[in-house]
Amino acid sequence: MNFKNRPFNITYFIIFIIGMMQNNSCGVYSFSGISIPTEVKTVYVAYIKNKANLIEPNLSNNITEKLKTKCLNEAGLIWQEINPDVSFFGEIKEYKIDPIAIQENETAAKNRLTISLEITYINNIDNSKNFNQLFSDYIDFNSDQNFYNEELELNNSVATNLIENIFNAAFLNW
Repeated sequence: MNFKNRPFNITYFIIFIIGMMQNNSCGVYSFSGISIPTEVKTVYVAYIKNKANLIEPNLSNNITEKLKTKCLNEAGLIWQEINPDVSFFGEIKEYKIDPIAIQENETAAKNRLTISLEITYINNIDNSKNFNQLFSDYIDFNSDQNFYNEELELNNSVATNLIENIFNAAFLNW
C-alpha cells in the first residue's frame, strides 16, 4: 500500500490522541512533560516565608500564589490543607541586587537581582520523591534603570522561573 499519496486524516489522529490520553495505567501524562501518579489528587502549598536579609513585602505572597496556581491549574490537583497527597513548604532565603559587568570607570553597566528559595516537597504517596532543595534564579537589568520602577516586573520574571523549576522537580520524571 502506498501511503505517500494518501491524505492525512485528522479524525484518525484525534482518535489516537484520545486513546493515548485515556491510557493512564502508569500515571497521568500531559504534553507538558509532567507525570503525576493517579493516586496523587490533592496538594497543599504553605505560605512561603521571607527570611532574606532584604525584604520585598509582596514577594512571599506572590511566590506562594504562583506555586499554588500552577499546581491547581497545570497539575489538576485539588487544594486540601489537611493530609494532602503532596505539599510544599519553603522560605525565601535570599533577595539581593549585585552589580555586574563592571566598566573601565568602575561602575556597573548591569545589576543582577537574585532570589533563592529553600523548598521542602513532601509526597505522602511516595516518600522516595520527597526533597529539600535550594532553588535560585536571577535576572540582569541595566544599571541606568530605576530598579524600584521595574521591581515588580523583575520579581515576577524570576518568580515564574523559580516556580517552573520547583514544579518540574516535583512532577517531571526524566
